[in-house]
Amino acid sequence: MSDIETNRTIESANGTTDSTARCATVVTGGDLWRWYQWAQQEAIAASVSQHELDWFVLAMSDVDRLALRLQTVVARPTVCLMHPLDALSQKWQQRTQQRVPVQYLVGQVQWRDLVLQVSPAVLIPRPETELIIDLAIALAAELPTHPAHWVDLGTGSGAIALSLAQAFPHATLHAVDVSAEALAIARHNAQSNHLADRIQFYQGNWFEPIAHLKGQLSGLVSNPPYIPTAEVAVLQPEVTQHEPHLALDGGTDGLDCIRLLAEQAPQFLRPSGVWLIEMMTGQGDRVAHLLEHHGQYTNIQVHFDLGGCDRFVSAHRKP
Repeated sequence: MSDIETNRTIESANGTTDSTARCATVVTGGDLWRWYQWAQQEAIAASVSQHELDWFVLAMSDVDRLALRLQTVVARPTVCLMHPLDALSQKWQQRTQQRVPVQYLVGQVQWRDLVLQVSPAVLIPRPETELIIDLAIALAAELPTHPAHWVDLGTGSGAIALSLAQAFPHATLHAVDVSAEALAIARHNAQSNHLADRIQFYQGNWFEPIAHLKGQLSGLVSNPPYIPTAEVAVLQPEVTQHEPHLALDGGTDGLDCIRLLAEQAPQFLRPSGVWLIEMMTGQGDRVAHLLEHHGQYTNIQVHFDLGGCDRFVSAHRKP
């Protein structure tokens, strides 16, 4: 994850995350402010964003953003913390010294209007991926019938499946992941966001556990591994040392999983069904060519993110 992506993720979460903490310990506002000043110096020395430190403090305490910004927290006689200050110091040093993503330290992230639990078992949902839900909604509007069954392949934290369940209240969502740990987190997120009755979860590799849905899917959405193998090892340490390589490594050219999705999806999609995936910037033309060469897709489109980068490809199965 780049510094820009990290900051955008933190800013997104800072906007709506509930900062009311479980009260494991109580300190004075002055004690917390002195800790905050120490943590600032640690962050500066490690080139860690101030946004991350602020989000960390807001998530770990009952302090609100305004009190932190105006420094009025200093005057508070009591502040509620989720962990003692020495434990917070150890956690913060995991961020500055071991480069553990702050989302894993906090244990959650805001994505669209969902609060999602995350751990090193799942990829951290990026703000850039949020647009895939808007694209799915727009593409679904072109279908001849209302969405019936949609699948999120490689669901990870469940972010896409949960948002699709919100977007298509009359559809059944199917979420697939090969990782049992990831599925446990996705199920938890579905329950905590009151969507568990809308989503069916399957452990397995891509289409294998949903063979019973052949010819029934209104849409397939996926954020598959798409980073070339040689590039995974040279990503930022937050990514390559802590996020699951299973969710990152897309093979020699980054397209192994995308090829599989393009090859097998026509067996599962209904006529005019939606095929929609995220990819790495620069892969758009190659993915579009894959779909054209396959011969079972129409209305193939490359979509750009808010930064102007080719980020998604969509198509419909030929009628």
